[in-house]
Amino acid sequence: MLAKRIIPCLDIKDGRTVKGTNFVNLRDAGDPVELAANYAQQGADELVFLDITATVERRKTLAELVKRVAHTINIPFTVGGGIKTVDDVSVLLNNGADKISINTAAYNNPDVITDIANTAGSQCVVLAIDTKKEEDGEWYVYLHGGRTKTETKCFDWAKRAVDLGAGEILLTSMNHDGTKAGFALDITKQLSENLPIPVIASGGGGKMEHFADVFLQAHADAALAASVFHFKEIEIPELKHFLQQRNLAIRI
Repeated sequence: MLAKRIIPCLDIKDGRTVKGTNFVNLRDAGDPVELAANYAQQGADELVFLDITATVERRKTLAELVKRVAHTINIPFTVGGGIKTVDDVSVLLNNGADKISINTAAYNNPDVITDIANTAGSQCVVLAIDTKKEEDGEWYVYLHGGRTKTETKCFDWAKRAVDLGAGEILLTSMNHDGTKAGFALDITKQLSENLPIPVIASGGGGKMEHFADVFLQAHADAALAASVFHFKEIEIPELKHFLQQRNLAIRI
């Protein structure tokens, strides 16, 4: 059995780590380089670094900050935000990223998933999906940092992305983001059980039990969180010990 992964997420705005609730009301959470080094020391399995304003403000992810973060850690590191082309990916990989996360640009130009997979390998391509459950009970894809609703259902887009060459799905429930009320188990389970690639659950982790639930009930491969780690509401070593006691495969 592959070990379940715990992944802190650093949302970056203007060079600082920030955190909000339901994608708004951002507050400062610290220096990303210091946070990254601290998480690597605590035993985080990977890191995700998202420049949350890159797509909206039409600017590239800051390669220099990526380089500084990469030099402080010894664990896999995914970078996203404003990535549109294979050239963008090359810059990030050359500055120390192990994988890249692509969201709106992939939806607008699905062929870019295949282009990146063919150039860097599918294992480098993490498709980020921001999804929201609407009144009809269906989960829909949102773009531009959760600002733009589409009529595409989450599972349909995820399945297509797999066919195009995505190697991993980063699934964020907008309904649950920042609420600390638990992950979206239903949509996470649907993707985890029906796709041949790993699914990272994101949005809603507030207690250690929530992480156990998303692994045991929704069969996620990894769980991502931000504020509970940034503000030390949950410490990664204690979380991993808790999960191990529940007979989950965890790297200590």
